Amino acid sequence: MVDVLDNKRAATRFRILVQIAERQPAVSQGEIAADVGVTSQAVSEYIRDLVDDGLVEKEGRSRYRVTNEGVDWLFTTADDVRRFADHVTGDVLDAMSEAAYIATDDIEEGETVTLFVRDGLLHAKSGEDGPATGVATTDAEAGTDVGVTSFEGVMELEPGSVTVLQVPAVRTGGSRAIADEFITETCDGADLVVATGVEAVVACRQAGTEPAVNFAGGEVAADAAERGLEVVAVVTIDSVGRVTDALRDAGVAYEVLEG
Repeated sequence: MVDVLDNKRAATRFRILVQIAERQPAVSQGEIAADVGVTSQAVSEYIRDLVDDGLVEKEGRSRYRVTNEGVDWLFTTADDVRRFADHVTGDVLDAMSEAAYIATDDIEEGETVTLFVRDGLLHAKSGEDGPATGVATTDAEAGTDVGVTSFEGVMELEPGSVTVLQVPAVRTGGSRAIADEFITETCDGADLVVATGVEAVVACRQAGTEPAVNFAGGEVAADAAERGLEVVAVVTIDSVGRVTDALRDAGVAYEVLEG
């Protein structure tokens, strides 16, 4: 285990050195004692040891400064603590956390299941025949939600992309200025169609395509593409910038087509 987590003295030594670094050069041992939760006498003893070890230098009465060696020790120790915290959150807690999946067949509590993504949603099936597995925490019939924990491996997921189809604003023709066939052809085969702007919604409906959502198109499209879906975002030209900003911020691949 990391030294500063292994025993109370090492942890207190680390915390006092951090306090000195924050307060230097004027260091109030009483304030440090209150923050750390030890006596002023204990702080004095710790500081004396830190000086003897070359991690702190005394510049005068109640004036101390962390040495270069002390700074290096803080960096090294803090990095050890960070790596340990990453291990706890990334390996231990993630494996212990529980998430909901859609059962593709009947599953019993305690059964090992294979995890995968289908249509942008998390699914679980009986057996251990894939790169990502977990353990069911509930019974579930096919098509219902099942709790899963003790995750191992990584789910295979090829990220999707977004096609942004621009529709003219009403002042330049709106939905009347774009051919229904162009929208139909662009949306054909898409896993999800979203629309942003009145002109875009009307254009979709005139082409016989009802968008899944009529607002927050950029955010929804980005989320869907991250889950492996191919998305068409039909967007009034005035809103294209907001949509592409959301896609760019999410790191999603996209292309923009003019109607």
